[in-house]
Amino acid sequence: MSWIDDSIQEYFNWLRDKTIITKDESTGWNAITTPFLGLFNDNIEIYAKLENGKVLLSDDGLTVSNLELAGSPIMRSPKRKEWLDMVLLNYGVNLIDNELQTVGTEKDFNQKKHNLICAISEISDMAMMAKHTVASMFKEDVKGYLDEQNIIYTPQFIAKGSTGIEFTFDFQIAGKEKELVIKSFNSLNKINVPNFLFGWEDIKGAREKVSGKELKSLAIVNNIDKETKQEYLDAFESKGAKCILWDQRHNPEMTEKLVA
Repeated sequence: MSWIDDSIQEYFNWLRDKTIITKDESTGWNAITTPFLGLFNDNIEIYAKLENGKVLLSDDGLTVSNLELAGSPIMRSPKRKEWLDMVLLNYGVNLIDNELQTVGTEKDFNQKKHNLICAISEISDMAMMAKHTVASMFKEDVKGYLDEQNIIYTPQFIAKGSTGIEFTFDFQIAGKEKELVIKSFNSLNKINVPNFLFGWEDIKGAREKVSGKELKSLAIVNNIDKETKQEYLDAFESKGAKCILWDQRHNPEMTEKLVA
């Protein structure tokens, strides 16, 4: 068993152990402190309340407020507003009075919570747009790369896994006998690598049964002006996931990995 197998299990143990729930008896709202870090390196916190058979989830307006404090106001930038609308649509989250909200049931609570946390994380990334050195999000660079290679793809591909959780991949390429799900990484770490590999493995069996095609995965990694640790690349290889390093993306052996 490789370190990545242990790491995936440890990742979920860590999620459970580091999630703290505090209930306000007077209002019925539950504050859920997650181990994920937000814009200011603080823990992302969301709020949940059961009301009339529905579960209400909210960020209490902190995500938009934090972007304002970071000098990245959403409504004053058409590019940020466009990105916000796309993220909200992808995760089924609404923006109401600058508050991120979603509504579910007890049955789909885990999925709704997962979606809200993902939305908060991606929206917080818009603070990067305040830096003039950042021309575009890396995901957009990858999209341009696929377009350049005349690849036909589905963006923001969503599939449900054996755990019942839906996972979102940046792109999906469908071939005659194979499918390829793609995730773009601006950097690699011991959280996003196991998370990506777990998501792919979780949807693999169900997806292959439905499509009748083998499901492969591909990580496209930004290694420009930054260190990419070999242990993470070894992890992809040990689980059978392909990888393209950004500075090598035009090499023939790399472009061949885009063929499903």
